[in-house]
Amino acid sequence: MDWARNGQDGRELGRTEAYDAVILDLGLPDISGLDILKYWRARGIEHPVLILTSRNAWTEKVEGLNAGADDYVGKPVEAGEIAARLHALIRRRHGRADPVLRRGAIELRPSEGSVLVGGKTVDLTAQELRILHYLMQRPGRIVSEPEIADHVYDMDSPRQSNGIQVYVGRLRRKLGRDVIRTYRGMGYRFE
Repeated sequence: MDWARNGQDGRELGRTEAYDAVILDLGLPDISGLDILKYWRARGIEHPVLILTSRNAWTEKVEGLNAGADDYVGKPVEAGEIAARLHALIRRRHGRADPVLRRGAIELRPSEGSVLVGGKTVDLTAQELRILHYLMQRPGRIVSEPEIADHVYDMDSPRQSNGIQVYVGRLRRKLGRDVIRTYRGMGYRFE
């Protein structure tokens, strides 16, 4: 997760980074959130955007949605609702309505943070869960280590040079050796 302190930084992060979803406030100190959204959409930037704002008039909601927002929530709101809405946006982006990811004998429930293999719960660390979730959302696709790292580490977290390799090794031990395949020099694919 990245956090921009102002509209200028947010606009640039949204332009240069590939996000699973964005929470955008309209009342930013230097640039209107609506102008940022229009900027992204005019350039073909398509990450799902949830507007979170204190502007609750129906006309403002319509304006935000017509500008390209995928969802619009007025403050005050509970954190659990925001999390659920983000999960729904991300699922729809990947063409899924069901919140549970199922691939073979593996079942991942992101909202619960749980994984089952053959119906039995498997304990994963938070980072292992994030990596598995990212790979399971991209079945059949080879995903590079830098791409995985960009999505599972925040900008300020220290990264070990072989961190992703270590986590993938742990996932194989816990889920099965053939679950994640390595493509030398390219990355990993969830089988």
